[in-house]
Amino acid sequence: MANLDSWLSAARLRTLPLSISGILVGSSIAAAHDDFHAVIFALAIATTLGLQILSNFANDYGDFVKGTDNEERVGPKRTMQSGLISRGEMYWGMVGTGILTFMFAVALIYVAFGAKSIFYGLLFLFLGIAAIVAAVKYTVGDSAYGYRGLGDVFVFLFFGMVGVYGCYFLYTLEWDWRVLLPAAGIGFLSAGVLNLNNMRDRAADEKAGKNTLAVKMGEENAKQYHYILILAAFSSLILYSAFSFTGIDDLLYLIAFVPLLFHLKRVMENDNPVLLDPELKKLALSTFLLAILFAVGQIL
Repeated sequence: MANLDSWLSAARLRTLPLSISGILVGSSIAAAHDDFHAVIFALAIATTLGLQILSNFANDYGDFVKGTDNEERVGPKRTMQSGLISRGEMYWGMVGTGILTFMFAVALIYVAFGAKSIFYGLLFLFLGIAAIVAAVKYTVGDSAYGYRGLGDVFVFLFFGMVGVYGCYFLYTLEWDWRVLLPAAGIGFLSAGVLNLNNMRDRAADEKAGKNTLAVKMGEENAKQYHYILILAAFSSLILYSAFSFTGIDDLLYLIAFVPLLFHLKRVMENDNPVLLDPELKKLALSTFLLAILFAVGQIL
């Protein structure tokens, strides 16, 4: 039977800060408009963490079942690949995590909307169910979209648009097109993390039939795509600051782009997939730092 350490390893705790970056950004924009609600914030964090852990469990399960996690994989060994968690245990771990995440999502929707808007409540319930399905279907099943090069699209939508803009709307119940810009910024950076992961595993994925976008584009085009993602994130956030500038504090997040510039240089010059693994951590942590600095700027 799998122990706690094995489950913590399967949850991949290092991925969790990235997953809550969108919540920090969306919540801070709402707070700047005096619409912050502590319970909504806590439930949004819990739901997002649940989705990320569910996704990590599903990736462990799906890639193992399909034979993608083999001796040729460059990244760290996963728990099913290492024999730490059995197929049955991981299946029920996914089921339990999915149920708990759904309960958090329902509670979040109830606190945000209550009886104020049945339409928006149902819309966000649909989004919650879609997010749970997307977390599982990335690698699980015959129609796993991660094996068809669609992972980047879903990461952009759920980490960026839903994570930031959806979170902002839960507080305010108002539409503001400007919030789409930081939502896109976080979405582009999150897609960058996935692309870097797929660049690292490109050769092994291609042999295993996992046709990620990096596999389809090839090494050099994947590098150019990575450059475009980081540049697009920078541009989106700068545009938001231009449209909503209130003071120099709004630009604190630019500090996080300093390590990202060095990161881009290392990625563009890299010819060893193994060396991309530490860059994954740097990009994820830089995105988290950006979210924190952005939030501080909004609150100040």
